[in-house]
Amino acid sequence: MPADREPPPQYTRYRARRRLWPGSGREEAALAPPVHPGERRGAWRGRITPGRVVLGLLALVIGWLALSVLLFLLSSHLERTSPPSDVTSVLDPAGFPLTSANNILVLGSDRRPKGSKEPGAETTGPGRSDTIMLIRTGGGHSARLSIPRDTFVEIPGHGVQKINAAHAFGGPALSISVIEHWLGIPINHLVEVDFENFPQLIDAMGGVTYRGGCIVSRLDGGFSRGGYTLRLRAGTHQLNGKQALALARTRENLCAPNETDLQREEHQQALFTDMKSRLLSPSSFLRLPLIAWNAPAAIISDMSGPTLLGLFSALAVSGTPPTRVLRGAGTTLPGLGEGQTVSESQRRAAVARFMGG
Repeated sequence: MPADREPPPQYTRYRARRRLWPGSGREEAALAPPVHPGERRGAWRGRITPGRVVLGLLALVIGWLALSVLLFLLSSHLERTSPPSDVTSVLDPAGFPLTSANNILVLGSDRRPKGSKEPGAETTGPGRSDTIMLIRTGGGHSARLSIPRDTFVEIPGHGVQKINAAHAFGGPALSISVIEHWLGIPINHLVEVDFENFPQLIDAMGGVTYRGGCIVSRLDGGFSRGGYTLRLRAGTHQLNGKQALALARTRENLCAPNETDLQREEHQQALFTDMKSRLLSPSSFLRLPLIAWNAPAAIISDMSGPTLLGLFSALAVSGTPPTRVLRGAGTTLPGLGEGQTVSESQRRAAVARFMGG
C-alpha cells in the first residue's frame, strides 16, 4: 500500500437481538413522542370517509350476491332432480333465458305422498297434472297462460280426454307433445313443482301473502285422513309453505262450492306473482342465500344450474304480466264428466297474446 494513503476505516457489525414477544419494543414506544387523543380521533376520521363506507357496503353486497349464486349453482348440482330422459327429445331448442325468449311449461302433479289415507289417491306413477301453466320470459318478454286441467283435448292413443290425463298416460313428455300440438307453439323447457320441497322454498322466502275470499279445502282427505286442511277467512293472510302449497292445489273450496278450476288457476298465478314480488323485496336480500339453496330442490327441470339462474334472473327483471287463463265453453262428456272445450279461434287469440307478451 502506498505510504501517502490512509488505511480504510474499520466498521463493527452489530446483530439486532430477536424479540421474544411480538410488540415487546416498549423502549422504542417510550422514546416516541406522545400522541394527543384529539390527533388519534382525527386519524380515524381521516381513514373512515363516506367514499370508503360506500365501497365497503358495495363489497358486502357483491359478496352476499356471489355467495347466493354459488349456493344456487351448488344446490342445482346436488339437489335438483332431472325429469325422465324422454323429455329432452320433445323440447325445442332456445337461447339463454335471460337474453332470448323462452317458453317454459310448468306442471304440478296430483300424485299423493306415500301413506296417504285419501280414498283413490295415486301414490305411484306420474299422476295427473294439477297445475298447467305456460311462462314466456327472456329477451324483454313477459307472459303467462294457465290451462285448466279439465280442458278436453285429443291425446294420441287415448282419444278425447281431459288435458291433465296426458301426464298420467305418458308423463311430462306426453304433456309437452300434446300442448305443443294443440296450441301450435314450441316449448323450450320444463319445470315440474316438487311438492315435497316446495314448502321449504316458501318458508325460506318468509312466506307469501294471500288476499281474497274465504277458502276451506281438505287436501288428501284433510287432517282426519292424513292430509292437510286449509282454512282462510276472507281478507289478507300471511301463508307459510304448507298453506301456500295447499292453496295452489285447492280445487274444491267448501266456502264457495260454485268456484271452478278457473279460480284455482287464478290463485296459482296470484301465488306466483307474490313469490316474485317477495323475492325482489329488500327483506328477501338477507334471506337470499337460503332462498338460493332451496329453489333448485323445489323443482324438477331439464335446465342446468346456469340455465336455471338465467331463467330466474329473467323472471326477476321482467314485468308482471296480467293473469290469463285459457277459457272455453263448459261441456259434459260421457265417461269424462264436466270440463270445457276451447275453440280454435279462442286458442289462436290466446296464443297470439301469449307469444306477443
